[in-house]
Amino acid sequence: MAGIKENLETVRENIAVAAKRSGRVAEDVTLITVTKNFDVSCIDAAIDCGITDAGENRVQEMLSKIDTVKSKLNWHMIGHLQTNKVKYIVDKVKMIHSVDTVKLLSEINREAAKYDLVCDVLLEVNISGEESKFGINPGTVYEMIEQAKTMPNICVKGLMTVAPYVVDPNENRPYFRGIRQLFDQIKQEQSGNIHMQYLSMGMSGDYEVAIEEGSNMVRVGSAIFGKRDYSKKI
Repeated sequence: MAGIKENLETVRENIAVAAKRSGRVAEDVTLITVTKNFDVSCIDAAIDCGITDAGENRVQEMLSKIDTVKSKLNWHMIGHLQTNKVKYIVDKVKMIHSVDTVKLLSEINREAAKYDLVCDVLLEVNISGEESKFGINPGTVYEMIEQAKTMPNICVKGLMTVAPYVVDPNENRPYFRGIRQLFDQIKQEQSGNIHMQYLSMGMSGDYEVAIEEGSNMVRVGSAIFGKRDYSKKI
Protein backbone atom coordinates (compact mmCIF):
# COMPACT_ATOMS: atom_id res chain seq x y z
CA MET A 1 0.00 0.00 0.00
CA ALA A 2 2.94 2.29 -0.69
CA GLY A 3 0.79 4.39 -3.01
CA ILE A 4 -1.59 5.27 -0.19
CA LYS A 5 1.28 6.45 2.00
CA GLU A 6 2.71 8.63 -0.77
CA ASN A 7 -0.69 10.00 -1.71
CA LEU A 8 -1.48 10.89 1.90
CA GLU A 9 1.83 12.70 2.21
CA THR A 10 1.02 14.71 -0.91
CA VAL A 11 -2.48 15.57 0.32
CA ARG A 12 -1.13 16.66 3.72
CA GLU A 13 1.52 18.81 2.07
CA ASN A 14 -1.11 20.43 -0.14
CA ILE A 15 -3.32 21.08 2.88
CA ALA A 16 -0.44 22.74 4.71
CA VAL A 17 0.40 24.99 1.74
CA ALA A 18 -3.23 25.97 1.15
CA ALA A 19 -3.74 26.65 4.86
CA LYS A 20 -0.68 28.88 4.90
CA ARG A 21 -2.04 30.83 1.93
CA SER A 22 -5.18 31.50 3.97
CA GLY A 23 -3.26 32.57 7.06
CA ARG A 24 -3.63 29.32 8.95
CA VAL A 25 -1.68 26.14 9.67
CA ALA A 26 -2.30 22.55 8.59
CA GLU A 27 -3.57 21.63 12.06
CA ASP A 28 -6.49 24.01 11.55
CA VAL A 29 -7.86 21.71 8.83
CA THR A 30 -9.38 18.28 9.56
CA LEU A 31 -8.75 15.70 6.85
CA ILE A 32 -11.63 13.27 6.49
CA THR A 33 -10.50 10.25 4.52
CA VAL A 34 -13.42 9.19 2.35
CA THR A 35 -13.58 5.39 2.32
CA LYS A 36 -16.57 4.91 0.01
CA ASN A 37 -16.06 1.80 -2.14
CA PHE A 38 -12.60 1.13 -0.71
CA ASP A 39 -12.06 -2.05 1.29
CA VAL A 40 -10.78 -2.48 4.83
CA SER A 41 -7.21 -3.25 3.73
CA CYS A 42 -7.01 0.20 2.16
CA ILE A 43 -8.40 1.84 5.29
CA ASP A 44 -5.97 -0.09 7.49
CA ALA A 45 -3.09 1.13 5.33
CA ALA A 46 -4.30 4.69 5.82
CA ILE A 47 -4.61 4.10 9.57
CA ASP A 48 -0.96 3.05 9.57
CA CYS A 49 -0.22 6.47 8.07
CA GLY A 50 -2.00 8.23 10.90
CA ILE A 51 -5.53 8.97 9.69
CA THR A 52 -8.03 9.52 12.49
CA ASP A 53 -11.21 10.52 10.66
CA ALA A 54 -13.10 8.57 7.99
CA GLY A 55 -16.15 9.51 5.96
CA GLU A 56 -18.77 7.22 4.44
CA ASN A 57 -21.64 7.89 2.06
CA ARG A 58 -23.74 4.81 2.81
CA VAL A 59 -24.96 3.54 6.15
CA GLN A 60 -24.59 -0.15 5.36
CA GLU A 61 -21.04 0.27 4.15
CA MET A 62 -20.12 2.30 7.22
CA LEU A 63 -21.54 -0.33 9.56
CA SER A 64 -19.59 -3.08 7.78
CA LYS A 65 -16.33 -1.22 8.40
CA ILE A 66 -16.63 0.34 11.86
CA ASP A 67 -15.79 -2.86 13.76
CA THR A 68 -13.60 -4.36 11.04
CA VAL A 69 -10.84 -1.79 10.66
CA LYS A 70 -7.73 -2.30 12.77
CA SER A 71 -8.27 0.62 15.14
CA LYS A 72 -10.98 3.05 16.21
CA LEU A 73 -11.73 5.96 13.90
CA ASN A 74 -13.90 9.04 14.09
CA TRP A 75 -16.62 8.19 11.56
CA HIS A 76 -18.46 10.91 9.65
CA MET A 77 -21.67 10.37 7.69
CA ILE A 78 -21.15 12.50 4.60
CA GLY A 79 -23.70 11.05 2.15
CA HIS A 80 -27.43 11.51 1.82
CA LEU A 81 -29.09 10.03 4.91
CA GLN A 82 -32.61 8.62 4.93
CA THR A 83 -34.58 9.13 8.13
CA ASN A 84 -35.17 5.39 8.57
CA LYS A 85 -31.40 4.80 8.68
CA VAL A 86 -30.62 7.30 11.44
CA LYS A 87 -31.19 4.76 14.22
CA TYR A 88 -28.36 2.58 12.95
CA ILE A 89 -25.62 5.21 13.19
CA VAL A 90 -26.62 7.96 15.60
CA ASP A 91 -24.59 6.45 18.45
CA LYS A 92 -21.65 5.50 16.24
CA VAL A 93 -20.71 8.62 14.33
CA LYS A 94 -18.60 11.60 15.26
CA MET A 95 -20.73 13.85 13.07
CA ILE A 96 -23.46 13.79 10.44
CA HIS A 97 -22.57 16.23 7.65
CA SER A 98 -25.55 15.84 5.36
CA VAL A 99 -28.58 17.21 7.22
CA ASP A 100 -30.82 18.79 4.61
CA THR A 101 -34.38 18.68 5.96
CA VAL A 102 -36.16 19.49 9.21
CA LYS A 103 -37.60 15.97 9.12
CA LEU A 104 -34.11 14.46 9.19
CA LEU A 105 -33.00 16.87 11.89
CA SER A 106 -35.99 15.88 14.03
CA GLU A 107 -35.29 12.18 13.57
CA ILE A 108 -31.67 12.59 14.59
CA ASN A 109 -32.82 14.49 17.68
CA ARG A 110 -35.36 11.76 18.52
CA GLU A 111 -32.93 8.87 18.09
CA ALA A 112 -30.11 10.65 19.94
CA ALA A 113 -32.43 11.14 22.91
CA LYS A 114 -32.78 7.36 23.21
CA TYR A 115 -29.04 7.17 23.90
CA ASP A 116 -29.03 10.31 26.07
CA LEU A 117 -26.51 11.93 23.77
CA VAL A 118 -26.16 15.10 21.74
CA CYS A 119 -25.43 14.40 18.08
CA ASP A 120 -23.20 16.87 16.25
CA VAL A 121 -24.49 17.75 12.78
CA LEU A 122 -23.71 20.00 9.85
CA LEU A 123 -26.36 21.53 7.64
CA GLU A 124 -25.80 20.66 3.98
CA VAL A 125 -26.29 23.68 1.74
CA ASN A 126 -26.80 23.40 -2.01
CA ILE A 127 -24.89 26.58 -2.77
CA SER A 128 -24.67 25.94 -6.52
CA GLY A 129 -28.39 25.29 -6.96
CA GLU A 130 -27.79 22.10 -8.96
CA GLU A 131 -30.94 19.98 -9.11
CA SER A 132 -28.87 16.79 -8.97
CA LYS A 133 -27.51 17.67 -5.53
CA PHE A 134 -29.04 17.41 -2.09
CA GLY A 135 -28.92 20.31 0.33
CA ILE A 136 -30.83 23.27 1.69
CA ASN A 137 -31.39 26.35 -0.38
CA PRO A 138 -29.13 29.05 1.12
CA GLY A 139 -32.18 31.24 1.62
CA THR A 140 -33.81 28.73 3.98
CA VAL A 141 -30.81 27.96 6.20
CA TYR A 142 -31.93 30.37 8.90
CA GLU A 143 -35.34 28.70 9.05
CA MET A 144 -33.67 25.38 9.77
CA ILE A 145 -31.39 27.00 12.34
CA GLU A 146 -34.47 28.22 14.22
CA GLN A 147 -35.97 24.72 14.13
CA ALA A 148 -32.70 23.24 15.38
CA LYS A 149 -32.71 25.52 18.42
CA THR A 150 -35.76 23.65 19.71
CA MET A 151 -34.03 20.25 19.58
CA PRO A 152 -31.97 19.51 22.71
CA ASN A 153 -30.30 16.35 21.43
CA ILE A 154 -28.61 17.85 18.41
CA CYS A 155 -25.87 20.47 18.09
CA VAL A 156 -25.38 22.31 14.80
CA LYS A 157 -21.62 22.57 14.43
CA GLY A 158 -21.44 24.22 11.02
CA LEU A 159 -22.17 23.90 7.32
CA MET A 160 -21.30 21.46 4.54
CA THR A 161 -21.50 21.72 0.77
CA VAL A 162 -20.72 19.65 -2.31
CA ALA A 163 -19.47 21.91 -5.08
CA PRO A 164 -20.02 21.15 -8.78
CA TYR A 165 -17.65 18.83 -10.61
CA VAL A 166 -15.30 21.06 -12.59
CA VAL A 167 -12.03 20.65 -14.48
CA ASP A 168 -10.59 23.87 -13.06
CA PRO A 169 -11.13 23.95 -9.27
CA ASN A 170 -10.96 27.75 -9.31
CA GLU A 171 -14.41 27.70 -10.88
CA ASN A 172 -15.75 26.61 -7.50
CA ARG A 173 -14.14 29.50 -5.64
CA PRO A 174 -17.31 31.67 -5.72
CA TYR A 175 -19.38 28.81 -4.24
CA PHE A 176 -16.89 28.22 -1.44
CA ARG A 177 -16.73 31.94 -0.77
CA GLY A 178 -20.53 32.13 -0.60
CA ILE A 179 -20.74 29.33 1.95
CA ARG A 180 -17.99 30.93 4.02
CA GLN A 181 -19.92 34.21 4.11
CA LEU A 182 -23.09 32.41 5.22
CA PHE A 183 -21.10 30.51 7.86
CA ASP A 184 -19.62 33.75 9.23
CA GLN A 185 -23.04 35.44 9.36
CA ILE A 186 -24.58 32.59 11.36
CA LYS A 187 -21.54 32.44 13.64
CA GLN A 188 -22.01 36.08 14.63
CA GLU A 189 -25.56 35.30 15.78
CA GLN A 190 -25.10 31.79 17.17
CA SER A 191 -26.69 30.81 20.46
CA GLY A 192 -27.96 27.79 22.35
CA ASN A 193 -27.12 24.61 20.49
CA ILE A 194 -25.79 26.42 17.43
CA HIS A 195 -21.98 26.36 17.55
CA MET A 196 -20.53 27.22 14.16
CA GLN A 197 -17.17 25.51 14.30
CA TYR A 198 -16.79 23.50 11.08
CA LEU A 199 -17.00 24.39 7.43
CA SER A 200 -16.91 21.09 5.54
CA MET A 201 -16.15 21.79 1.90
CA GLY A 202 -13.62 20.59 -0.62
CA MET A 203 -13.05 17.14 -2.10
CA SER A 204 -10.25 15.44 -4.04
CA GLY A 205 -10.48 17.79 -7.02
CA ASP A 206 -10.84 21.12 -5.24
CA TYR A 207 -9.84 20.83 -1.56
CA GLU A 208 -6.94 23.27 -1.90
CA VAL A 209 -9.17 26.03 -3.27
CA ALA A 210 -11.76 25.23 -0.58
CA ILE A 211 -9.14 25.66 2.15
CA GLU A 212 -8.01 28.96 0.65
CA GLU A 213 -11.63 30.11 0.90
CA GLY A 214 -12.01 29.09 4.54
CA SER A 215 -12.75 25.37 4.74
CA ASN A 216 -11.48 23.69 7.88
CA MET A 217 -12.73 20.20 7.05
CA VAL A 218 -12.03 18.52 3.71
CA ARG A 219 -13.35 15.19 2.44
CA VAL A 220 -10.72 13.42 0.33
CA GLY A 221 -10.94 9.87 -1.06
CA SER A 222 -9.67 9.20 -4.57
CA ALA A 223 -6.66 11.48 -4.16
CA ILE A 224 -5.58 9.13 -1.36
CA PHE A 225 -6.79 5.70 -2.42
CA GLY A 226 -6.86 6.08 -6.20
CA LYS A 227 -9.71 5.74 -8.65
CA ARG A 228 -12.81 3.94 -7.37
CA ASP A 229 -13.86 0.66 -8.94
CA TYR A 230 -17.65 0.77 -8.79
CA SER A 231 -17.91 -2.79 -10.06
CA LYS A 232 -16.65 -3.94 -6.66
CA LYS A 233 -19.17 -4.60 -3.90
CA ILE A 234 -17.91 -3.70 -0.46
